[in-house]
This record gives sequence, C-alpha cells and structure tokens, in this order.
Amino acid sequence: MKPTVLLLFFFLLSSISFSHATTAYPSIPGTTSVEYGADTDALIPPRREVYGNGRIFDVSHRYSTNMPAFETNDGVGEFLWLPNSMKNGSISNNSEFKLPTHTGTHVDAPGHVFDHYFDAGFDVDTLDLEVLNGPALLVDVPRDKNITAEVMKSLHIPKGVRRVLFRTLNTDRRLMFQKEFDSSYVGFMKDGAQWLVDNTDIKLVGIDYLSVAAYDDLIPSHLVFLEGREIILVEALKLDDIQPGIYSVHCLPLRLPGAEGSPIRCILIK
Repeated sequence: MKPTVLLLFFFLLSSISFSHATTAYPSIPGTTSVEYGADTDALIPPRREVYGNGRIFDVSHRYSTNMPAFETNDGVGEFLWLPNSMKNGSISNNSEFKLPTHTGTHVDAPGHVFDHYFDAGFDVDTLDLEVLNGPALLVDVPRDKNITAEVMKSLHIPKGVRRVLFRTLNTDRRLMFQKEFDSSYVGFMKDGAQWLVDNTDIKLVGIDYLSVAAYDDLIPSHLVFLEGREIILVEALKLDDIQPGIYSVHCLPLRLPGAEGSPIRCILIK
C-alpha cells in the first residue's frame, strides 16, 4: 500500500464517530456523539479488591443490575442513568441513581423493625461511627447450619470483642453473585441472636448475605438485635478469600436522616 493511501486510510478511520449509548446512558435526539480515537477506547481503569500491598480489603459488593435483591428473582435492575452526557452535548457527565436503602452491602438502623424508633428518628444518621470503625474479628461459622445459640457457644468468641464478622456458607455458595434471591441463606436464628445479646460484648454484627437473620426467623432475630439500640447490623459483606482473624474494620453509611437503612462502604485493614 502506498504511503499516501495508508495515510488516507488512517485519517478516515480516526474520523469515525463511535456511539456508546446504552439503556442507562441513552442518546439524546438532536445531539451529536463525541468522537473517540483508538487511544481513548483502549483505556482500562483498574478495579481492585485488595489495596496497600495486601493489607486493605474491600469487603463491600460492587453494585450491578444483576446483584440480588430481597425476595425477588429479578435482581436490582437498572438503577443508574446519565441524563447529562458529554457524548450528547452536555459540558459534563452527571449521573443519577435510585436504590432501595437495603441494597447490596448495607447497614440497618433500629427504625428498620421498630416503628416507634422510626418515628422517633433512630435512623442511619444516628448510628455510632465508633461502633462502625475499630478492631473486628472475622470468624468462620460451621457450614451446615444457621447461627443458633449452640453455634454461638461453639465459636468461643472472647468477652471484650465488640465487632464480629460472620462468614458462612453464603460466601461458599457465592449467593451475593447470583441474581435470584435465595431464601435458604444462612443467618441468625432468634435463640442465636439472644445468646449473642446476653453473653457477649458484641456491638457490630456483620454477615455475608442480604439479611443477618435467617429467613425462617427474619423479624424475630432483627427484633432481638435492634431492640436495645446498641447493636449495629452490617449485611451483605464480601468476605471471599480473607483469612479469619483480627482486622480493623471501617464502615461508613450515608448520612440519610429519616432512612432506616443505607448502602455502606466497608474495608478491612490487616
């Protein structure tokens, strides 16, 4: 191929306008898409689970349309839109999203199951950040049962431990990576929740599916945990490939006055 023809070929190739419209980011009629060259298309941002040379673990789930939602087989569905897009003439990209407050990795406030607490304002903006941040123990739960009083006794959690993350069969089954809600997930039975309240100093309870309470004891277990307004529940943690032991946990909910739950970003530092 002659040099002049080759140059013409690359000039025409670089002039092609690529459309990147999707359901979440639709094209706006009457506007022109931004042109993209090969260098821009080749950019691949890193998405990591571990940071700081293996010391920092992100234990919150990445949001996606196919992540599970409580009591539905349809997943979370479309939740993110780009009404203002630079590809379609806006001066900047500005997204909008809409999610239930108990989606993905999230936290429960007392108003979740106690209406008088909800009316009184015990929402996620009142939760104690000191409880949500500090030393935590990650334990493996026996894989063949829910968390009962018997299971709690068998874990031998020392007095003085205030934050415990319970890794269960839910992690092995990768339930948070399945679109369909699975009511057979592992969680606390009422007697297990009561034993924890009566016999430990635990103030943060974390677990690896959408609810800390087993489906058959859904409300009774929540009532036990949240009645005293001292225990904070962190649900749907991502605990894959992390060794049991002591970490520093850091969880920060959104400041949402009036909301009984909130998405939350949690990390563990070894």
